[in-house]
Amino acid sequence: MVSAGDFRNGVTFEMEGNVLQIIEFQHVKPGKGAAFVRAKVRNVITGSVVERTFNPNDKFPTAFVERKDMEYSYNDGGLYYFMDPESYELIPINESDLPDSFKFVKENMTCKILSYKGNVFGVEPPNFVELQVTKTDPGFKGDTATNTTKPATLETGAEVKVPLFIDEGEMIQIDTRTGEYLGRA
Repeated sequence: MVSAGDFRNGVTFEMEGNVLQIIEFQHVKPGKGAAFVRAKVRNVITGSVVERTFNPNDKFPTAFVERKDMEYSYNDGGLYYFMDPESYELIPINESDLPDSFKFVKENMTCKILSYKGNVFGVEPPNFVELQVTKTDPGFKGDTATNTTKPATLETGAEVKVPLFIDEGEMIQIDTRTGEYLGRA
């Protein structure tokens, strides 16, 4: 059990059948009236964020979200299969449960699978990946304007903006959280 007075960033708890995680919290002691806790909470399963107030004495059961490293194997239609490296068991995950950043993941990459009470609700791809540029316009000599970019298609099919000097066949680093080009690999 966790009480609202003990809230910290990242704490997960159950409330009204939902699994919530604290994003921000603030203990408020107004000049008149009782103290309370104002918190911004994220529903771990749906991703929605709301702001709520709690009595500091409110108690909630702690929720344990399991994060397990699994290797992305292949996809078959709308199902994506991940392999447990310890038991070699394949777990199918619906395409709707995958984040937008999954477009940067290629086969055999390790991702974190998020589950609560055995139900998988999310996938966290690695923060940084190295991918090959498969299609982009050629850069021309003299194209040296600062911060000028061009679209490039990666080996996973994802499209990102890259500097003019990047050519087809080069390996580049991508930040999957923002989808931005970081540099050559």
